Amino acid sequence: MDTARSDLLEHHEELRDTHLCVTRRGVVASGIAAVGAACLAACSGGSPGEDPSTSGAEEPTADEPSSEGPTDESSEPGGESPAGAVVAQLDDVPVGGALSVEIAGQPALLTQPEEGTVKAFSAICTHQGCTVAPGEGELACPCHGSAFALADGAVLGGPAQEPLPEITVTVTDGAVVAS
Repeated sequence: MDTARSDLLEHHEELRDTHLCVTRRGVVASGIAAVGAACLAACSGGSPGEDPSTSGAEEPTADEPSSEGPTDESSEPGGESPAGAVVAQLDDVPVGGALSVEIAGQPALLTQPEEGTVKAFSAICTHQGCTVAPGEGELACPCHGSAFALADGAVLGGPAQEPLPEITVTVTDGAVVAS
């Protein structure tokens, strides 16, 4: 029986020398390294190739002044428009939908929840500052899935907890004007 055990030990040593031998210690060390890498990635605030606007950095809201200099006045839809300027034509804002524009250099959304009623909201998500876009019957944040109502910017689904800030606009002769 001693010979059988000796042969088994020799065979085990040969296998260890020629094959990868997985030990409990190796599995635990690999697991710790994987958890450490995951924690480091989560704390880094982004991943390679990620759009910086979605990395969680806060962007200025429509109520905050921009650190960029003065902007050119524009009356084209989607262009930068200072307060008091035409930001779009009423016909360009879909009924039951939204149109992305800029008001005073900040991203904004014009909505027409029902024909003739136009609202404007900051397009900066109240969750982490990503740019909100027109969705199917709602305003949708592509970063984390928050949804906002067309009529009042209220949160329809989280993780956002606060509604989108409203921007005052009026309709004059078929033109949507930022106030």
